Amino acid sequence: MWIRAIARPLALVAASLGLLFAACPASAQDQDPAIATIDSLDKALLDTMKAAQDLGVKGRYDKLKPVVQRSFNLPVMTRFAVGAKWKDFSDADHDTLADAFTRLTVANYAHNFSGYGGEHFEINPNVQTRGLDKIVQTKLIRPNDTPVALNYRMRQDGGVWKVIDVYYGNISQLSIRRADLTAAAMTGGAKALAKNMNGQADKLLR
Repeated sequence: MWIRAIARPLALVAASLGLLFAACPASAQDQDPAIATIDSLDKALLDTMKAAQDLGVKGRYDKLKPVVQRSFNLPVMTRFAVGAKWKDFSDADHDTLADAFTRLTVANYAHNFSGYGGEHFEINPNVQTRGLDKIVQTKLIRPNDTPVALNYRMRQDGGVWKVIDVYYGNISQLSIRRADLTAAAMTGGAKALAKNMNGQADKLLR
């Protein structure tokens, strides 16, 4: 089933935050600006799911890449995922790692959102503020199955609200990713780390 692998790459803190979901969207006038980013992402995911079989995994990747790049602050996410070794790498290394992290992130979406069975997204209009960040809460409603909650931590970048973490269950995506990448960063440097991420992406895109 297409949703089978989403629990690992996407983590969510709804239970720990104690947040409740609302079924009705806010009016455009009252809508928090952070919602617009997630609404655009959700629509792209649904469109991709509906055309999943015709597109194939590589077609889904190509369709989702610009949306993910627009919706996520991938350089910030890369820096956090790499961890303490980031400061030891050159600017060229940073660019290489950001490219690899972007590829892996998009590949995860292309791999996991691989079919459509009448699903739709609901966005809670009550956006939560956490310091400089906002938490936008969503649910993927699945007919005859348990809804999947996907929460997004967002921060402004150039006046636009962008995702800096995704939550599923009780663990953040970036915490999982950082744990996966720490050993490669410590032992092999930037080249090994980029190779690790690109290798994971290759497997997802087969």
